[in-house]
Amino acid sequence: MHVQIVLFDGFDPLDVIAPFEVLYAGGTASDGAVTVELVSAEGPREVVSGTGGLALRAGAALDPHRAGLVLVPGASGRVGGPDETPGEEPAAGERKQDESIPVLLGRTLKTPLPALLEKAMAHPQVTVATVCGGSLVLAMAGLLEGRYATTHHLGLDMLDATGVHAVSARVVDDGDLVTGAGVTSGLDLGLYLLEREVGPRIAHAVEELFAHERRGTVWRARGPEPVGF
Repeated sequence: MHVQIVLFDGFDPLDVIAPFEVLYAGGTASDGAVTVELVSAEGPREVVSGTGGLALRAGAALDPHRAGLVLVPGASGRVGGPDETPGEEPAAGERKQDESIPVLLGRTLKTPLPALLEKAMAHPQVTVATVCGGSLVLAMAGLLEGRYATTHHLGLDMLDATGVHAVSARVVDDGDLVTGAGVTSGLDLGLYLLEREVGPRIAHAVEELFAHERRGTVWRARGPEPVGF
């Protein structure tokens, strides 16, 4: 399984690094069954996160036709302000780390990323995964209507407003769409993807290596609906 983790301006570093390390370790434990790379919609470049100007380098352009997994992180910044709207341009001299998360996520809509993600989601051999606000990127692009997904608890109402069946769960598996909640859920998402795609023995070995036990039930639209909750 090849994994493309997408970087965009203002991304949250932990949303990227947590699943990257888990999946990379899974590749080592499985003798190369998993490979991971950092990509961007624009191609190879330095991409500045929303946390203290920390930058990571995308080594390639996102290829929506490559079989495997495409993982979209959320953004890092202020929770928001009354005068800001998603997608607005920064004021002259404003630093990215001072912007709000809705603005950073909304700005991705003006890049080639939504069109590439639409192609990836249409590919029968691609699974799209998200951490935190990554699902909001897809939802704001109109790609998740009618799907089951989760995000950071502060964004669940926004997710629901786009026509998504928002689920308050650590990880939601909707087939070719697997979404994680808040930032540290990237660890749980990565371990679950290893279990699902490579096997529980590999996932367990990485879980032991990282001294991290997965939290919560992976939610799926299966079985009887609960009554009285």
